[in-house]
Amino acid sequence: MKLPTLFAAGVAALNLTACATAQAEGVMTQNNSATAQAGSVDLKAFPAATAGQTRHVINLPAQSDEDALKVELILGKTKTVDCNRQFFGGSLETRTAQGWGYDYYVLPALGAGAGTLMGCPPGSEREAFVTTQEQPLIRYNSRLPVVVYTPSDVEVRYRVWRAGETQTAR
Repeated sequence: MKLPTLFAAGVAALNLTACATAQAEGVMTQNNSATAQAGSVDLKAFPAATAGQTRHVINLPAQSDEDALKVELILGKTKTVDCNRQFFGGSLETRTAQGWGYDYYVLPALGAGAGTLMGCPPGSEREAFVTTQEQPLIRYNSRLPVVVYTPSDVEVRYRVWRAGETQTAR
């Protein structure tokens, strides 16, 4: 399914091409484990998860033009919500594996939940995935795993974005 092209100030057009969760192929979650999935890059460059954290590993498939792709990291958890817009605080930090030079990402803590204050009709409660406000776009690189450390109750999802055709400004 191809969605309409999205535009942002000073950024080339992007098309949403895929969405996946931690249960999808190529993604694994590890608690204090340094074992890698068959066929993935060895994870010994990345630290083990600390107590109360989970290490999420995303193995991206090789693509023909990886420079035209970006990965959007979406962190959050499922909770009961009403009709209001809900989100969590929290800032994703980029760190570098010492001696290796590989980047990995850490969400030290999930911030307090917040949301709009609209009056909701009775019975509007439902289960929904509530995310952090920050959802960074990172470089697509199938040669290295995307490694994200989060508190144990946080889920990591991601989307792959593809650049559209170059446009000329008028």
